[in-house]
Amino acid sequence: MRFYEDLVVGEAEHFGQHAVLREEVIAFARQFDPQPFHLSDEAAAQTHFGRLAASGWHTCGMTMAMLVAHFQETGHQGLGGAGIENLAWLQPVYPGDTLSVEVVVTEKRRSRSRPEMGIIRQQTTTFNQHGEPVLRYTATGMIATRDPAGQD
Repeated sequence: MRFYEDLVVGEAEHFGQHAVLREEVIAFARQFDPQPFHLSDEAAAQTHFGRLAASGWHTCGMTMAMLVAHFQETGHQGLGGAGIENLAWLQPVYPGDTLSVEVVVTEKRRSRSRPEMGIIRQQTTTFNQHGEPVLRYTATGMIATRDPAGQD
């Protein structure tokens, strides 16, 4: 189990492995982001992407899936998110890529009004198989405290 007290500012965790599949790229785009360069090799070839590219929103979803799996594996006592800032899609994601995630705790504090809860800020970066960052954002989240009466 990982609680607020277990998180260390500056600590980085690298985890996950998600293969980007062509069929999933097209299925996601068809339903949620039906731009031609996410749906067709021919249309994508006519753009700066040069080939079929995953939607940035799909990349966010794949990142979230890896985060949740990691949190479940480590017993992270998350209580939900409060927002995301500075979301940037840094490079295209293509079918055949394999993604992984790094999370760095940048700030943490106990909630003033809810002592059973800590507030954390984390920088999340998703990388492709070449170690190149493809997505980055800062998230604010809530996590259970082990000891609501404790001190930092």
